[in-house]
Amino acid sequence: HLERAPPGKPRVEILVEAAVEVGPSLFFSLLVITVSFLPIFTLESQEGRLFGPLAFTKTFAMAAAALLSVTLVPALMVLFVRGRIVPEHRNPLNRLLIWLYRPLIAGVLRARALTILLAVGVLVATAWPAHELGSEFMPELDEGTLLYMPTTLPGISVTKAGELLATQDRIIKSFPEVASVYGKAGRANTATDPAPMEMFETVITLKPRAEWRPGVTPASLKVEMDKALQFPGVSNAWTQPIRARIDMLSTGIRTPVGVKVLGTDLKVMEEVARQVEAVVRNVPGTSSSYAERVIGGYFLDITPDREALGRYGLMVGDVQDVIATALGGQSVTNTVEGRERYTVNVRYPRALRSDPRAIADEVQVPLPAGGTVPLREVAKVELTRGPTSIRTENGQLAVYIFIDIAGRDLGGYVAEARKAVADEVKLPQGATLQWSGQYEYLERAEARLAVVVPLTLLVVFLLLYLNFRRLTETLIVMLSLPFALVGGVWLLWWMGFNLSVAVAVGFIALAGVAAETGVIMLVYLDHALDEVRAECGREGRLLTREDLRRAIMVGAVERVRPKMMTVVAIMAGLLPILWSTGSGSEVMQRIAVPMIGGMVSSTVLTLVVIPAVYALVKGRGLPPADKGAREAAGGNVRLPQAAE
Repeated sequence: HLERAPPGKPRVEILVEAAVEVGPSLFFSLLVITVSFLPIFTLESQEGRLFGPLAFTKTFAMAAAALLSVTLVPALMVLFVRGRIVPEHRNPLNRLLIWLYRPLIAGVLRARALTILLAVGVLVATAWPAHELGSEFMPELDEGTLLYMPTTLPGISVTKAGELLATQDRIIKSFPEVASVYGKAGRANTATDPAPMEMFETVITLKPRAEWRPGVTPASLKVEMDKALQFPGVSNAWTQPIRARIDMLSTGIRTPVGVKVLGTDLKVMEEVARQVEAVVRNVPGTSSSYAERVIGGYFLDITPDREALGRYGLMVGDVQDVIATALGGQSVTNTVEGRERYTVNVRYPRALRSDPRAIADEVQVPLPAGGTVPLREVAKVELTRGPTSIRTENGQLAVYIFIDIAGRDLGGYVAEARKAVADEVKLPQGATLQWSGQYEYLERAEARLAVVVPLTLLVVFLLLYLNFRRLTETLIVMLSLPFALVGGVWLLWWMGFNLSVAVAVGFIALAGVAAETGVIMLVYLDHALDEVRAECGREGRLLTREDLRRAIMVGAVERVRPKMMTVVAIMAGLLPILWSTGSGSEVMQRIAVPMIGGMVSSTVLTLVVIPAVYALVKGRGLPPADKGAREAAGGNVRLPQAAE
C-alpha cells in the first residue's frame, strides 16, 4: 500500500486504509488457528494435563499477536518507516524467488487440470505410509532408570525369593551401563503397595549415555538384560519407575498392555486368564505374558463341629477364643522400658503352630465342668487352597493378565492379539474381557478426538465462510487441508514414528497454520482479481480468462517472499526440537515432525495447487481472450512493476 500510494497522500491515511482492508482477514486467520486448538482443550487425564498448557500458551500468543498486529505495528511503521519505499522488484532475494517461481506458476496455469490430478495422486499415494504407521498412546520417555518387575508362581518362600532377587541383581550389575541396582520382593509396610511375595521390583539406575558402549540404546539394553535374566517359572516385565506408578495408579496394569477378566467365579476366571496368557504368548511382538494365579494360596481352615460342641456343653465362641489365644496370641501384660511401653503377647511356640496335625492334637479347649478336650474333637482342621488375593473392579471380581511387548506398536499389537483371543478363547457365561493398560488411554483419546475434530472442522468452515462470504473460497481452503498434511505423514513414516496423542497435537497445529496460509493466498488472489476486474470495467469490456490468468500471476507472485519467510521462520524454530536429545524430547519430536513435513507440502500447496484450483473454479463461464489482443501481446503477459 505504501509503495502504490499516490504522491503526497499522508502515510497515516495509507496505513489506516491498509489495516482496514487486511484487518478482518488477519483476525479470522488468527481465529482459525486458535479454534483449531479446541481438540487439545478437550483432552483429559494425562494427555490433557500434558498438552493443556501448550494450547493455552498458543491461544494467548495468538490473541496478543492479533491485537498488536492491528495496533502497535501500524504505529511503529508511522514512526520508523521513512523515506521512499523500495519496490519489491528491487529486493535481490525477491527477484531470485520471482525468477524461479514465475515460470512455475505460468506452467501450472497452462496445465491446471494436470496439476490438480498430480496433487490428488500424491494424496492418494499418501494412504500407503499412513496405513503403515502404527499407533501408541504416548512415546516412551527416557527417565534414565529402568524398572525390572519379574513375577514368579505363587507360594515362593521368603528365603528363595531373597536368593533369586540377589542373583538377578548380580546379573544386572554386570552390565557396564548400570550404575546401581536395588531390588525388593514382596510389599513394603504400607497399604498402598499390595504386592505379593512373588512380585519383584528392581530399580536400575543407568550411567550417563556418554559412558555406554557404542551402538547400545535403551531398547537394545533391555533386550540384552531380558535374555540374561531368563529363569524357569519367572515372567519378566520391563518399564520405568515413574511410568509404572502412573499406570498402576490409573489402571492397575503395570505393563503397556493388560487384559482384565471380570466375572463372579475366581476359579473359572483363572482358567480363562491362563488361556488368554497362552494365546497372546504366540502373538508376534509379545515379550512376556503372565496371568495372575489367584487360586494358589494355602489356608488353614478350622471349622467348629456344632454337634460335638453341644455334647461337651461348649459354644462356638469358646473354640474361637482358644484359637485366637493359641495361634494369634493374647495380650497378658505390658512392659515398661523407660518412657516406652510394649505389649506382651502369649501364644503357642512355632513348632505347634506350623503343623496342622499338631494344632489339632495339642490345642486344648477347656470344658465348663473342668478338664480339656483336643481341638480335633470339636472342630475340623484342614489345609485348603484359595485365592492369594482378591481384586474387585466395578463391583465384579477381576483377574489380570500382564503383557509386555517389544518391536510392535501398541494399537497394531492389541488389534492382532484381540482377534487371536476372540478366535481361540471361549468365554463362559458371566465372564468378560477388558483390554487395559496404556491401550485404555489410547482408546479414550481416540474416542474423544473422533468427536471433537469434526466439530472443530465445522467451526473452522463457518469462520472461513464469514471471512470470504463466498462458498468457493471456503471450500478451496477446506479441501486443501488434506494436501497440507501429506508432508507430515511421509516424514513420520520416514522417521519411524507411530501415531500418538503428541503426533495428533502436531497435526492440529499444522492444520491451523495451513489454513492461515491458504486464507492469505486467497486474499492476495482476490485482491489482484478485483483490481483487474476494475480495470476491465474502466475499459468497458468483460473479464476474460486471460485477465484471470494475469490476476493470478500478480497475486501469486507477490506472495512468494512472505510465504517463504513464514516457512523458513517456522522450520528454523522446529528443527532444533527435532534434533534435541534431552528429557522430554521424545514428545517434542512427535509434535515437530508433522509440522516440519507439513510445512513443506503446505508451501507446495499454497504456491502451486491453490492457484491452479482458483484458476479452474474462477475461469468457468469466462470468455476467452480476444485473439487479436493475444497476438498483439505476443502471447506474453506483462506484470505490473511491483510484481516483477
